[in-house]
Amino acid sequence: MVDFNPNHKIVLDALLLAHPLVRPGKMFGYPAYFVGKKLCICLYEQGVGLKLPERTAKQLLETDKNVAPFQPLGRPKMREWIQINMDNSEDYRQYRSVFDESIQYVSVHGENQQGNRVATD
Repeated sequence: MVDFNPNHKIVLDALLLAHPLVRPGKMFGYPAYFVGKKLCICLYEQGVGLKLPERTAKQLLETDKNVAPFQPLGRPKMREWIQINMDNSEDYRQYRSVFDESIQYVSVHGENQQGNRVATD
């Protein structure tokens, strides 16, 4: 059974599902948001994972105390993935521009370097 904060999902649905490129789905059984078939944002345990340009991910990891490496199911750190951890679900709204950057980035760069799709289940 997956464990995530349902209030986070309510806020993310409001922020993301009106975007014309975003569709809901699942990643490892967790609620997720895709651009086409490409994963860009997902709920995971008590946080939100998202794919960003490596430069942005590194900057957020260095400067934002709410950001940690995204390591679902104990996987190794990934250069383009971070996890934002907020106690108050409404606080995710302050990351709207980061979510928008994720959507834009994945719409252009959503495949891995070999051109293969990233597994989501």
